[in-house]
Amino acid sequence: MMQSDNQNQNLEEIIKELCTCNGLSYEKVEQEGLKTTALEMFFSGYPQMVGMKYFPNLTTLTLVGQRIQKISDLEHCLLLRELWIAECCLVKIDGLQKCVNLEKLYLYCNEISRIENLEALTKLNVVWLNNNLIKNIEGLHTLQNLQEVNLAGNLIEKIGNCLDFNIQIEILNLSANKLSSFKELTNLSRLPNLKDLGLNDPQYGPNPVCLLHNCTIHVLYHIPQLQRLDTYDVSQKEIKVLAETTVMKKKKYYNMHVKSIHRQLHDRLEKLKESKSKLQNLPENKIKLFSCNIKHLECELSELQMLGQTSNNKSLTSKNLETETSVHDSDDADKAAEEFSLEKAFLQKINALKERITFWNRKLDEIEKNYEVEIKKKKSFNLVVQFLLMELETVGNIHFEEGLSNNPWFGCCCDLIQSRYCFWDFRTYGIMGVKINRVFRVHNQILRLKFEEKFQTFLEKEVFSAAENYKEKVDYLFYVFNPELPVKEKQLLQILEDGFQSLEMPTLPNTKEAVLLCNSLSICECPRIEFLKQQAKAEGKNSSDPAVSFKHGKVIIAKVFLGHSAPVCAMNPICQVNYPGANSVFRPWKCLESDTSTSDNMWSSLEQRKCDYRLRQCEWFVFDHDLVLPEYVAEFEYVALVKDQSLFSTYNVIGEEGKKSTEGFILCHDLQCDDEVLNMQPPVKARPKIACLDEKTVLSVAKASIFSQVKYVLFIFQGISKLTKLTRLSVNNNHLTSLERHVFQNLSHLHYISVENNRITSLIGLKKTYSLIELYISNNFVSTNQEIHHLKGLTNLIILDMNGNLIVWKQDNYRLFVLFHLPSLKALDGIAVVSYSDPTEGESAKDLFGGKLTSDMIADGLGHSDFTEMQELNWTTSNIRTVELVPADQFRNVCSVNLQNNNLTSFSGSIFLPNVKVLCLNYNRIESILPGQKPPNQATNRQQLYQKVTSSGYGQQGLSKGRRDAVFGGNLPPVMQSLEVLHLGYNGITNMAQLQLSRLKNLKILFLQGNFISHIEGLEGLQFLQELVLDHNRIKMISEGSLAKQNALLALHLEENQIRELNSLQPLVKLQKLFLNFNRIQELSELEKLEVIPSLKVLSVHGNPISSKKNYRPLLLLRLPTLQVLGGTAVNAEERMQADYQPLEQGFQVANSPEACGLPALPANFPRYFPLRITNVNLNENLNRFFGSDFTFHHKLEKPVLTVSNKNKSKNPGIITNNPRGIHAERVLWQAKGAAANLLNHLAHHSATSRTTQLHQNNGENKGRKPANSLSKLN
Repeated sequence: MMQSDNQNQNLEEIIKELCTCNGLSYEKVEQEGLKTTALEMFFSGYPQMVGMKYFPNLTTLTLVGQRIQKISDLEHCLLLRELWIAECCLVKIDGLQKCVNLEKLYLYCNEISRIENLEALTKLNVVWLNNNLIKNIEGLHTLQNLQEVNLAGNLIEKIGNCLDFNIQIEILNLSANKLSSFKELTNLSRLPNLKDLGLNDPQYGPNPVCLLHNCTIHVLYHIPQLQRLDTYDVSQKEIKVLAETTVMKKKKYYNMHVKSIHRQLHDRLEKLKESKSKLQNLPENKIKLFSCNIKHLECELSELQMLGQTSNNKSLTSKNLETETSVHDSDDADKAAEEFSLEKAFLQKINALKERITFWNRKLDEIEKNYEVEIKKKKSFNLVVQFLLMELETVGNIHFEEGLSNNPWFGCCCDLIQSRYCFWDFRTYGIMGVKINRVFRVHNQILRLKFEEKFQTFLEKEVFSAAENYKEKVDYLFYVFNPELPVKEKQLLQILEDGFQSLEMPTLPNTKEAVLLCNSLSICECPRIEFLKQQAKAEGKNSSDPAVSFKHGKVIIAKVFLGHSAPVCAMNPICQVNYPGANSVFRPWKCLESDTSTSDNMWSSLEQRKCDYRLRQCEWFVFDHDLVLPEYVAEFEYVALVKDQSLFSTYNVIGEEGKKSTEGFILCHDLQCDDEVLNMQPPVKARPKIACLDEKTVLSVAKASIFSQVKYVLFIFQGISKLTKLTRLSVNNNHLTSLERHVFQNLSHLHYISVENNRITSLIGLKKTYSLIELYISNNFVSTNQEIHHLKGLTNLIILDMNGNLIVWKQDNYRLFVLFHLPSLKALDGIAVVSYSDPTEGESAKDLFGGKLTSDMIADGLGHSDFTEMQELNWTTSNIRTVELVPADQFRNVCSVNLQNNNLTSFSGSIFLPNVKVLCLNYNRIESILPGQKPPNQATNRQQLYQKVTSSGYGQQGLSKGRRDAVFGGNLPPVMQSLEVLHLGYNGITNMAQLQLSRLKNLKILFLQGNFISHIEGLEGLQFLQELVLDHNRIKMISEGSLAKQNALLALHLEENQIRELNSLQPLVKLQKLFLNFNRIQELSELEKLEVIPSLKVLSVHGNPISSKKNYRPLLLLRLPTLQVLGGTAVNAEERMQADYQPLEQGFQVANSPEACGLPALPANFPRYFPLRITNVNLNENLNRFFGSDFTFHHKLEKPVLTVSNKNKSKNPGIITNNPRGIHAERVLWQAKGAAANLLNHLAHHSATSRTTQLHQNNGENKGRKPANSLSKLN
């Protein structure tokens, strides 16, 4: 009673303090509490949550720095929206189930170890649980409205998929936890709205993963929507692009290495398969020979038994008739005894042959079994691939280095394994030694950081004596796997990535919490070998067979800090509780053996004295997993005793991949046994091969009366075409050389054909067997690719066997070649077509052979392979990527090739066609004459992406002009010297120099219309070019020297470009036709530049701005007197005469305003002087008045004599072409010069005084006028 009163009094004190801190009256708490919506208490030692019933309308509760250990009394606060219980002593989340309206929960700086009891709070937006003892993220799956979560300063090691349901999270802080894996960070990429992430917040501290290289890049790549990372702004696009570029470069690097390893693995498996095939040849041939002999013997035995039965019937009949004598009876008895002994000999020989077949079948099984073992060994390449993928996933923070013989650490590892191998432990398993195949060094940055941190912490706590050096406590030990479980690749990778703490189950039942290690290979391997032997014995396998199941092994070599060690106590389980103060415990191996195998007497005292190392073999149990650092992975194999009776030693033959011949491993005894069996009596009679049978014989053999009853045939004959209902045909082991077409064309029901072991060279006879499903034609003489084309129409064919034909090893990538042309196949040469890999075999076949124009393809289209008479090759719209017409000499008469509308990027194999004159490659993707000839500075669209990346190697060094000229110039050897006409329209060409057209020395006509050419270049070597078509491109001007060598050009097409100026046309001295339609020529002065082309006859400028001006046609006809056709209209004599006399100036209208004159700044009323046109000059009237009646001016026009300077001026085309009224200016100049000459001659007869006076008057009257020579200069 007293205790209850004291407790109530304490509660009242707590409530009073609560009221006092919030300015409330304890006496009026019931009234004021109803109005209170917020309460708070800071650092007052509040021990317990009480009195909440007085505040039912409470929405915010803040308790900071109290001594609260449990959440209670909140069931009355149903309207609570915000709760702060921080820096208290909470150990558990509980008592919030009724607060369903809670939106913000702050429980930081407590002692909470688990997230729980929050499932009902579905309205929570903010949760702060930082600075607690939480190890796992859990219990948040129902809180789908969460937007801000703070879990910093806890013990979280994994994220997993615990936040997958909280897709509304925008702010997440996981700083100062124990996250150490990039894979865990990748899980955050499933939060699409995450904007602010903290992994290394300065307020809390980093995770171990933040100390690794490229952590920020990894996060930004996988969570590109992040705006802030560790309080830093990362919203700039440049940052995201940098992260993405870095990761993409790493992906390309590792993908390249993975593909390289896959190629190596494929090559080695192919060599292994070839070796296997060589080993199988002899047993298969022997089995085939013995089987054939057994068939012949069985036939002879059957005949013998039939004869014996007939003779017995005759004898019985004779006895019944009693017509035979006793002598005859005795002869019959002797004959019967002889037949019986002969029959017995037949049976003995047949049984002996069957025994030899069984023997050789065992050899085949042995080869197959050893082949499978070698396949598993070769597939260790997959482990290397997984290593590379792990490096990529960890962005290089886990790196694997394969040891080479010249690496010091590789030699040390090998010596370590050899030194810890005990011969006496393995002798009982037939193992004579150990061979190390590969060693990988593991560079795990995160595990090394943990190891060094724990190691440094241990050193700071401990003080070692001089005799006990801490370095002596570091050792390299072997990890011991569970012997009853195979070492799976996934488990091995998990250990190398996450360390030994990731293991879920202990290695042995009594080794809880400890990592089992040892210093001896015997402790690792002997239990495994023993378990496998017992397992094989239980499955009924022969224990004398080679121990291939345990021949290969792996071992992890770990760097271990043993610290304080203690011996194992046999009575106590191995755990940290039973060994306080110890970092590790050890147990000698001899103790285990004495306990488990006390009855084993394999060890003699002599052998024990020889092997002192066995006494030092120990097992070690390390309690702290972080002090065990995996540093090396070694793959090894045991060297076993060689069996003398083994015919095929896989360890030698297959292991050497076919380097040794099979005969060297065949025992003479076995071959002698084969010969003895074959020579046994009775000998096998030679049976002639049946090559042809007539219809009568076929019916008798088939035991039928009509052909419609024959459905199965085992022999070939000429009259087989009448067997219309035949479904299966087998003609194996004959001398057939061909399959005639007329024989099979009527067999519409035939779905099975077997013609193995014959001499067939062609399959053309099967071209129309459309119902064929299975075709077996192995061991024949089929050698050409064309034979496969004969089967392309057999859409129902799903099984094809062509093993043993020449085509199998003559054709490169034979299997993919056949699968490309016969896509319906499900099995080829006894191997199923792979359709589940990536890519599938069908896709690989399309990639390799798709788009190739070959001789076989042309022969298949023409129906014959005689190309010597072919003159034209037309193969358009066929998705051709390459041309491989070999031998090219068989196309020597082809003079025209049309490969329009394909996917060619170069001329490919067409350059080898010897006499091609016309080549059409329109609508392709031509980049150059030959593939791979373009220099680095001429990058394709795909390569332009790499030019932006510094480390890609593209576009970093431009070629100098000299180097560029060397690449594109005429120094390259010529090709296709017979080619005269080339069509390259609509190829997307941007650079003419890249095409290397100068190598086509004899080219006469070149079509380049419809491309993206902006500069005319690369034509230096085409000195015989007569016609050039560049319509519909992007040419703006004709640069100097671009047509310097084209002095033989007759026609130039430049329609639909962007040309404004007509320069650099002087070399085109023979040009007759020029087409400039639809360009941007605006000035007549540009057309006057065509005067430099003396032989121009046809000109077209339609669609240019100049063509809309009046009288441009007469001017051109006047300037270009050789023109015969202008704008598509012929020029007649009348039009040319009118052009000579028509005043051309009237075609040019004068601007009516300053703006039209090109001077918009002048006012509208600015005075304008109009030009005068002088049509008639009469100088007599004024001059006669001036000089008198005796002066007469003769109207004579004399062309002035050209001086040296005038000659130079006349030769300069710029003086003429730059003045649109140049002709009339010259006429006025000549007239004025003639008048001035006559005037000066007359003035010479007058006195000097009068002449001077008159001249002064003239100067005064004509002041401001320019002399005639000034006019010529202006003009």
